[in-house]
Amino acid sequence: MVGSAPVAGEDARTQHRARTIVAMLCAAAILAVGLAAWAILEDRARAGGAVGLVAGASLVLGGVLASRAKDTRARMLVSFGDRAFDGVVLAAVAWASRASEPAAAAGALLSLTAAFLAAYVRARGSALGYLVEESAGTRAVRVGLISAALLTGWTRWALFVVAVWLLLVTLVRVSQVAKEERV
Repeated sequence: MVGSAPVAGEDARTQHRARTIVAMLCAAAILAVGLAAWAILEDRARAGGAVGLVAGASLVLGGVLASRAKDTRARMLVSFGDRAFDGVVLAAVAWASRASEPAAAAGALLSLTAAFLAAYVRARGSALGYLVEESAGTRAVRVGLISAALLTGWTRWALFVVAVWLLLVTLVRVSQVAKEERV
């Protein structure tokens, strides 16, 4: 029937389909993250940046699909992929550049810390019942800056920019919680 409301079973099938697509995107992202880290550790940062860009695009798309489907399991899966991206790629950068470019290693470690702090504030705020969402834009800027840093070879300063960006994101999330608390 044209214009009729969807049946409950159709909603469940749509959500299952979205969850399956998000799972495939996250699996591809995790594989790409591993390949990116391997390339970085093999002193091929540009290749690592290109593969990291693929991982980031998969995570951004997966995040958009999970949000549209309002599927908490899918959002959890994307969040896991985000933490894997940050932890594995930034740790590989820190390790690979520790002797040759200590400033880049420090930027990677600072970015890693700021990324996990921003994720913690979002997760803790959500667990306490506050509306603290991670937007596709925030995710895209983060993975885009990290990938661009690797692609261009400007890891030293770009990773400090990533850290500042993530600290600003953390402050915005803390202010969101504070505003909701006052209301």
